[in-house]
Amino acid sequence: MPNARSYPALSSSTYTLFEITTNPERLRRAVAFVNSGLASGAFTPVVDRTFDLTEITEAHRYMAAGDQVGKIVVTVDHGRSE
Repeated sequence: MPNARSYPALSSSTYTLFEITTNPERLRRAVAFVNSGLASGAFTPVVDRTFDLTEITEAHRYMAAGDQVGKIVVTVDHGRSE
C-alpha cells in the first residue's frame, strides 16, 4: 500500500486570481507566459471527447458526470443547410 514516503517530494504554490489580475506587473508577466506557451506549442489541451453540436445534450450530461480527463469539445458544422 502506498504511503507518503513512496512518492517524490513535491512543492506547490497557489495563487488567487486577484493576486495576479490586480497587480499590473504580475498580470503582464502572466499574459506573456501564456502567450509564449501558446505560440511555442508548449500548452496543448488534452481532449477527452468530441461531440457535434447536435449532441449538445449528451455533451452536457457527459460534462455533468465529471468523469472526463481533459477537455470536452463541441464542434459546429458550418457547411450544413437545414
